[in-house]
Amino acid sequence: MNSSELENMIRAILAEKSTQTTSPEATSSGVFSQVDRAIDAAYEASKAYMQQPLKIRSDIIALMRQELEPLISEMAMRSAAETGMGNVMDKVAKNQASLFNTPGVEDLTTTALTGDGGMVLFERSPFGVIGAITPSTNPTETILNNSISMLAAGNAIYFSPHPGAKAVSLWLIAKIEEIAWRVSGIHNLVVTVAEPTAAATQAMMAHPRIALLAVTGGPAIVGMAMKTGKKVIGAGPGNPPVIVDETAFLPQAAKDIVDGASFDNNVLCIAEKCVIAVESIAESLMIMMEKEGAWRVTKAEDLEKLRRVVINERGEANKALVGKTPAVILKAAGIAITPAPRLIIAEVPANDPLVSVEQLMPVLPIVKVSDFDCALKLALTVENEQHHTAMMHSQNITRLNTAAKVMQTSIFVKNGPSYAGLGIGGEGFTTFTIATPTGEGTTSARTFTRHRRCVLTSGFSIR
Repeated sequence: MNSSELENMIRAILAEKSTQTTSPEATSSGVFSQVDRAIDAAYEASKAYMQQPLKIRSDIIALMRQELEPLISEMAMRSAAETGMGNVMDKVAKNQASLFNTPGVEDLTTTALTGDGGMVLFERSPFGVIGAITPSTNPTETILNNSISMLAAGNAIYFSPHPGAKAVSLWLIAKIEEIAWRVSGIHNLVVTVAEPTAAATQAMMAHPRIALLAVTGGPAIVGMAMKTGKKVIGAGPGNPPVIVDETAFLPQAAKDIVDGASFDNNVLCIAEKCVIAVESIAESLMIMMEKEGAWRVTKAEDLEKLRRVVINERGEANKALVGKTPAVILKAAGIAITPAPRLIIAEVPANDPLVSVEQLMPVLPIVKVSDFDCALKLALTVENEQHHTAMMHSQNITRLNTAAKVMQTSIFVKNGPSYAGLGIGGEGFTTFTIATPTGEGTTSARTFTRHRRCVLTSGFSIR
């Protein structure tokens, strides 16, 4: 698809969005007018689903992959057009990973112990109805990822999508619900409401038939969920630093950092948010990053202009620029650059607000330090004990292991771009719900199950 065709598709999607009205009650699509009705329907569906064999769960996931794969580009275009964040090609890669690299029922392992007292099985069983809150930054990716994980675990799902991604979220939820129904014969395994509002999300969280809350969002919504008294799997904030020491292979480090920090305009919470480079190699690293498509701010007045538009007067990231391209950000700052860069980089002091504030923008501060020990100390400060994500480029195994152990992040990427930690260009499964505050880390199907123990006395021990 060329750029002209892409622009026409995005215009068509925006036109479609502008003509949409509130949907009436429509159980066949999983989209309801009222929260209570949606959850009650999902509750009945969950009871029927629990009685189905595991093969039904696997078949739903297989059909999702078969029928949604041709729609991956459309998902990406719809998401970019509606939210105004990120870029289509990177969203294609994220959706592809969510659809094909999220584990299904194979993640639900069973263990058994036998002895003189008999046998005990440890199995993983469903919760029932999960209330899943999804963000505007990664709407379709999170819905795909959560749907596969939660349906594989045997649950029904009530999705509470971000209002800023309402149209694309409801469109995808309806397609997943329809696929699940065709395979299982059960309606309303995947539901939502036609108007996803803050009030609707609060009503969902308080509903007695919601057994578990899975929150992929900011600290405010995670905190609200934690106050409900329900079990919460919460994905919290992060401000991932990347350490580069003097032993790093600089050409690869420069490429990986630019690739990771510019990926989907830095909307991923795991993306590089600050570079901490040992002084002896910092200049060489920045030169190599420029060769990879980064533009370096060299004038003090330009840095001040940039800082003023990226960080608001309250010391927070400017939400209007989250996920925007470097060209849009530079224009907002009144800085004229041609051609448009992939990433904006700037050398700043360690106490600069560009370092401490998680921006979710392709603006990457770089701090020079004297040695590895200073780099690690600053990385801990930058990450602010969120234990979310960190990266490091080095050929020194001892230092890599030391940093990983000290940082204690859910994801730690060594000598690679940040998105390798999501299984994109790296080993491991894909997840878009990284539950650092509640301790589950990178979530998968087993995360959304109850761990059960089944005991048979005086039997099945044949040793």
